[in-house]
Amino acid sequence: MRYFAFIFLLFSVFACSAKGERVFKVTSDSVRFKSADGKIVFGGTLSKPVGKKSFPTLVMVSGTGKQDRNGTMAGHRIFEQMANYLAAQGIAMLRTDDRGVGTTTGVYETATTGDFATDALAAVAYLKSRKDIDPDKIGLMGHSEGGAAISIAAAESKAVKFLVSIAGLAMSGLDAQLKQNADLVAASALPDYDKKRSNEINAIMFKTAYRYANSDSLEMKLNEAYQQWKVKDDAYFKTLNIQFDHFRFPIYSYVQNSKGAWYRYFIRYDAEKTIRQVKVPILAINGDKDLMVAADDNLANWKKFASEGGNRKVTTVKIQGLNHLLLPCESCDNKEISKIQAGVSIAVLTLIKDWIYKTIR
Repeated sequence: MRYFAFIFLLFSVFACSAKGERVFKVTSDSVRFKSADGKIVFGGTLSKPVGKKSFPTLVMVSGTGKQDRNGTMAGHRIFEQMANYLAAQGIAMLRTDDRGVGTTTGVYETATTGDFATDALAAVAYLKSRKDIDPDKIGLMGHSEGGAAISIAAAESKAVKFLVSIAGLAMSGLDAQLKQNADLVAASALPDYDKKRSNEINAIMFKTAYRYANSDSLEMKLNEAYQQWKVKDDAYFKTLNIQFDHFRFPIYSYVQNSKGAWYRYFIRYDAEKTIRQVKVPILAINGDKDLMVAADDNLANWKKFASEGGNRKVTTVKIQGLNHLLLPCESCDNKEISKIQAGVSIAVLTLIKDWIYKTIR
């Protein structure tokens, strides 16, 4: 298996430590490498500590939606901040642009969570080809859907030595859809009767999509399920004696999305089966205000599923007052994110650093 790399020095930075710990100078280099089949060229940034001969290295795996290597979301450069902090603490990180983003080729829209796991393993293979990286200290860090991708990757390859989940998914696709949308509905300003209707139609559509995900009749079955519900729902709404019905389910866009390869794969993703196969140490961190990946359910699953497979090397931590991006929040809804001035919680960064040093020898 051959990989090629173009490396350009971007910048060097110095960091400081309030605790008097050793802080390393950081170099961040632009790198390029190919997928195993040679069809995709990945562009990324490798941040390393200077003056340290052997160090752990993380591959950052992003969540749902096209993201650049810096994890730029709502004005926050999440992955860049984490990479700079960890490298200054002696832990390297490789972060890449997603398929079809920045300098990475390929098409994001036709890729699945399984494909993203394959991309992560391509990054691991590239790191193993470098003389400055210790092949026995390479791990994956996944955010959101990236938690599922790193689980798949670790289940498939012994080259992955540890996992770090940050607000990472450890629920099956169907359960994740049901829980996430129920939490979003509960946190919304909808009247109670519309919350009831939302949860009802969401459950019907998600379960129908799950049942027919591998069938050519998926689109037809989804439309049928919606129309059957609509007849009953119209009759229900009349009993409320409310003049105008403002509730709308986005049936067309949902069906079009569900027909795609990503959704068909995701809704059938089996977290329990996958995580049971992961035998390496796992650190899972969630914020308690996360509306996208529920902290209690997912943290419990990381431990439960891994334990079922005989892996008890799992540490889970729930941190108070953090949202899905692990930022400190007040209202903690998605509208607030762009207004938050702070970066990723230092508690999260410190946890990751301390756990890696304790676990990866």
